[in-house]
This record gives sequence, C-alpha cells and structure tokens, in this order.
Amino acid sequence: MSVTTQQDSQLKQKIKRKALSLGANLVGFAGVERWSEQQLTAPEFYPQSIWPWAKTVIVMAVQIYPSMLETTPSVVYSELYNTTNRYLDEMAYRIANQLNQLGYRAHFFPRDCYGDISVLVKKPAAAFSHVVAGVYAGLGNIGMNHTLLTKQYGPRVRLVSVITDAVLPPDPMLDKPLCIRCRQCVRQCPVQAFSPREDRIAADMDKHACALYHQQLKNEYRYPCGRCTAVCPVGEDKKRYQGHSVSEEGITHVQSFGSKNAIVE
Repeated sequence: MSVTTQQDSQLKQKIKRKALSLGANLVGFAGVERWSEQQLTAPEFYPQSIWPWAKTVIVMAVQIYPSMLETTPSVVYSELYNTTNRYLDEMAYRIANQLNQLGYRAHFFPRDCYGDISVLVKKPAAAFSHVVAGVYAGLGNIGMNHTLLTKQYGPRVRLVSVITDAVLPPDPMLDKPLCIRCRQCVRQCPVQAFSPREDRIAADMDKHACALYHQQLKNEYRYPCGRCTAVCPVGEDKKRYQGHSVSEEGITHVQSFGSKNAIVE
C-alpha cells in the first residue's frame, strides 16, 4: 500500500478544489489497490492492469436534474445527457492536464467510451467501470439497478475518472448500503431487465435487452432511457423536489416534441 505524505495531501486538496471550481458536484479519490482488495471486477479491468504506473483514480460526478430526467424518454433528457458528457470530458481533461503540468502521469477515461450503441448490443460491457471507481472513491455504492447510488443525488449522477501516478490519500468507502430494495427500478424498467436476488443488492441484469432498447430509443432521437434512475427514491435531490417534479401532463407535453415518437395532433 502506498504511503502518502503531507505534500500528497496538499496536492489532493488542490485537485479537489480545482474539480469543484470546474463544476464537479462530487469528487472522490481511490488508491488502485482497492481494485485487487475488493474485486468487484475481473483483474483485466483494474486500472493498474491497463496502466501499470497507475496509483490513484480520481472520480468526479455531476448531477442529473430530476425535473429533466423524469421526462425520459425524451429529447429534453437526451440533450441534458449529452451536455453532461461534454461537461465531464472537459472537466476531466483539465484535471489530467493540471497533473501533467505538475510532473505526473495522468489522463482521463471518457464517461461511456463506445463508438455506437449497436456495439453495446453485441458486447454490452465497458473497458473501465466508473461505477466501480465511484464505489472505491467513496462516492456511493451500487444499487439494485447497477448504478452508483450517492447520498446527495441517488443514482442521478454522471461520472468520469482520471487515472494518475500521483499518490493521493484515498477517501473512505461507504460502509452502509444506500439501496432500500424498494424495487421501483425493477417494476419501472421498460424491458424488465432486472431480476432481484436475495444474496446481494445488485439484481441480475439482462444487459443485452437493455442495450437493444437503447438502440431503439437512439433511432427515435430520445436516447437514453434512464427510467431506473428517475424512479429511485434515494437521494437528497428527491427531497428537494418532493418526489416527482413533473406533472403527467407535462411529461406528455415534453415527449410530444423533437423525436420520431413525437405526438402529431
């Protein structure tokens, strides 16, 4: 396990302040040894297996606004989703660049990193899991719907990671599960992709069915889905909006514009 110094702690705080100033809502730090200690993924997905010099993964999150997410599937949510992707990429690029300028090796791993949804239909997996990185960085833990649940925003966050050889003090992992096993995500999934288990919180997931549905939504210009994150009651943001933030009539109204599925009167 890497030993951190006061200089390392000062660098961590400098990076965290920079990330927050760039718009990150949450920032967490994880030593790469947590991948081998916790083993939530296979060894080939460990950052140190891909980049042997890696010592720390910095995970940043931005919130997804419930009042837009609850209109999904719609172009309104699609635009929000695309904007957060650009936002996260720029934020992470600038953090990695700062570390490079300070003499460290660093780069960011993009939020999704696939060429087209049709690729995920054939192989529904990513080269690097930001959700797992978020768990190890203390931002939250995994819910029944396989997303990262956070205290502040539930699963309504988007994530990006910076991999670096800087040795930075890790944040403590959450020791209490945030998922309340209400099964709202299971009931609301349009393709019934989740099959709950008794021996763990995360459900079995039909990733192929999920990817196929997302491919359909993309062809209709209202990708992605996000129903399982919209209905999750976990998160302080839900309290702010007191449950639901969009009327049923409002959802119908928003979904009537901008996509192939728009209602024509």
